[in-house]
Amino acid sequence: MSIRAARNEDAGAVSGLATQLGYPSRPEETEERLRSLSGHPDHAVLVAEEEGTVVAWLHIRGSHFIESEPFAEIAGLVVDEHHRGRRIGESLVDAAAAWARERGYATLRVRSNVIRERAHAFYERQGFGRIKNQVVFQRKL
Repeated sequence: MSIRAARNEDAGAVSGLATQLGYPSRPEETEERLRSLSGHPDHAVLVAEEEGTVVAWLHIRGSHFIESEPFAEIAGLVVDEHHRGRRIGESLVDAAAAWARERGYATLRVRSNVIRERAHAFYERQGFGRIKNQVVFQRKL
């Protein structure tokens, strides 16, 4: 397995994995998003590849708020359901931590839906601790 930066041609695999996670995406939408993120130095999308096939991805970003020190945040992580339990997610988290350290971030965060109990256990095994619960609101514009 190797980890590398996502490329536009990975859009089909990345969108398929996002759909597995419950976020239906079309490859053309994902390609546009990958292209947009590639222009932001405070964002990276990493993929794990086995034998030429993308089997997982992670989106890492820098977060800057007025009320707290800057931190890096895992904005998304998914491992193909047939490849879970093989430390691929752990390798991507380690790569995200390295990305964050290289950019001077002292903290790495991740948010996880309250229903994703397996993900919570995974992150706790990776050394993450719970810091708060919150409610997310959305307003269509």
